[in-house]
Amino acid sequence: MKLYEVEEIRNVALLAHGGAGKTSLAEALLYTSGAINRLGRVEEETTVSDYTTDEMHRKISIKSALLYSQWQEHKINLVDTPGYADFVGEVRSVLPVVDGAIIVIDANSGVEVGTERVWNYAEEFHLGRLIFLNKMDGDNAKFYSVLEEMKKSWGNKITPLQLPLGEGNGFQGVIDILEMKAYLWGNDGKAEEKEIPEEWAEKAKKYHEELIETTAETDDGLLEKYLEEGTLSEDEVRNALSRGTHEGKIVPLLCGSAYQAKGIENLLNTIVSLLPSPLNRPAIPGKRLNAEEEVKIEAKKDSPLSALIFKTTFVPHLGELSFFRVYSGTLASGSTVYNSTRGHEERIGQIILLQGKEKEEISQLQPGDLAAVAKLKGAFTGDTLCDKKNPLLLPKVSFPQPVISLAIKPKTKKDQEKLSDALGKIGKEDPTFEVRLDHELGQTIISGMGELHLEIIINELKEKFGVEVEVEKSKVAYRETIRSTAQVQGKYKRQSGGRGQYGDVWIKVEPLPHGEGFEFVNKIVGGTIPTKYIPAVEKGVREAMQKGVLGGYPLTDIRVTLYDGSFHDVDSSDMAFHIAGSMALKKASLEAKPVLLEPIIEVEVTVPNECLGDITGDLNGRRGRIIGIEARGKNQLIKAQVPLAEMDKYSTNLRSQTKGKGRHTRKFSHYEEVPQRISEKIIAEMNKEKEE
Repeated sequence: MKLYEVEEIRNVALLAHGGAGKTSLAEALLYTSGAINRLGRVEEETTVSDYTTDEMHRKISIKSALLYSQWQEHKINLVDTPGYADFVGEVRSVLPVVDGAIIVIDANSGVEVGTERVWNYAEEFHLGRLIFLNKMDGDNAKFYSVLEEMKKSWGNKITPLQLPLGEGNGFQGVIDILEMKAYLWGNDGKAEEKEIPEEWAEKAKKYHEELIETTAETDDGLLEKYLEEGTLSEDEVRNALSRGTHEGKIVPLLCGSAYQAKGIENLLNTIVSLLPSPLNRPAIPGKRLNAEEEVKIEAKKDSPLSALIFKTTFVPHLGELSFFRVYSGTLASGSTVYNSTRGHEERIGQIILLQGKEKEEISQLQPGDLAAVAKLKGAFTGDTLCDKKNPLLLPKVSFPQPVISLAIKPKTKKDQEKLSDALGKIGKEDPTFEVRLDHELGQTIISGMGELHLEIIINELKEKFGVEVEVEKSKVAYRETIRSTAQVQGKYKRQSGGRGQYGDVWIKVEPLPHGEGFEFVNKIVGGTIPTKYIPAVEKGVREAMQKGVLGGYPLTDIRVTLYDGSFHDVDSSDMAFHIAGSMALKKASLEAKPVLLEPIIEVEVTVPNECLGDITGDLNGRRGRIIGIEARGKNQLIKAQVPLAEMDKYSTNLRSQTKGKGRHTRKFSHYEEVPQRISEKIIAEMNKEKEE
């Protein structure tokens, strides 16, 4: 592989709603450019980018795959990303390191919820982009109605560069409305240049004029010339198209069939001519380490090294593989770099170009290029690699918080030993996956972006790491508190020959405001209890609080005042006063009107306007309280407080109710008293579990 100059590199993400044909397009781009010699098929499990067991079995992309091809003396780095919302982390991790995007849309389905999501991502990261209207050979393909749908969603920046010659079974070629030429598919599937058929000439002329007008509007000087002369030269249009695409003012539209590799040569030409190189993008803002100074990082070979790790994956028999982009300087195999995020040096082994799972070793990487390196000793996704003499930090990408959780347990003791290590490696790979050990509930909790996301992770534990787990019902961390005051004696006295045990305390318990936790007050005077035994009393009280008095849940928001007691010169001990304090707390809590508390979470739900009523009704049915509703364009943002116990499978239900257009975030808010009817049921179930 030759070393390409910065201006010869195109870093392109393939983005789409699931099922639009994005992976088939990646395959067609590789095949047409000569990077592979056989056109793989998703249904045959032979594509380059979908190579994991789960991807082949489910026929969907789960991981982002790095690919590359060469076309017209340019290197095109392609990143095939998942289309399903559960794998949003894989999408967002690559967007900071690409310069452009191809949004793939199914001509039979039009703009879908996933299309809108990836469009918004491309806007957020200011990516120049193209749209490829795929499956034009499908039975229900409809170019012009989908075009109107796109313009309705995203405005007149959607600019056709091609018109289809027919649709469905009649799809026989395209019209290039810039060159005003027709390209018809030959028997070998390759495009042959022809004159535009007479019956299409009028329509082609109309769209050609619209194209010139759109490009003129991107520049005041061009617009003035266009208004004066009524036209622009082809070079002026091409240059304006390029600038407009780089800046996101124009989004060119092409069409074809990835499955049949039709329209792919034109798409490759457009990638090279219109999508930005790293030099066409604004300089990356970096920050000097241990300083407030911001620096602009430009893609220059003679600048100090700066590179960003954008993805980490574990490969059996190879170890961790770190994917990175070099922003400035040159990275060479065998060199030593500084991980400024972690504060240690890293030795760079062999640099690897990836074609899906296939690997090619190279000696160095130029600015703007993408590759991977194995076995970095302590690097994570989002880390900056740089020159130790010029330490800096590159911006990190943000990821959404997990919205669904499951409790898992290992099937065997052998699995238990491997589970923690495996979960740690998965967490390193996937920024949207979280794992925590809930000591209070005795459960390992895994959290992710949806049921499919967690299902894939559980399967990955087995297939990739040899760890089998079982899913168990997640428990809710209830609490107990009191609603009134009580004063009681706790007396522990035992005599069984020899030295006995004696501890005697009087305590007062009273409720504290929500969130205050626990307060212990010592009001012993006159030595009725020696000072040395006071800590033992408090320890006994705290121990009893952990087990509660209703369902065994921890007590909270109480004040315990120790105000009297007695002791024995010989029989008193720390243990005796520990037990006496525990007995007193249990007795007092039962007399002080104990109640059950449940965790309340703050939920923000974004839904289309037409779904507002259904979603608010559903939240009310989950004992939720609507705090506020705000208009957000075509959507409504609902803010609510909902008991955690009522949020089981909410993510799945929300997607079903909104046809995939709804999304939500959640975070812990506070504890609240459980309604008595529900409290009685929870306590009864808890006591039944104890008996079993």
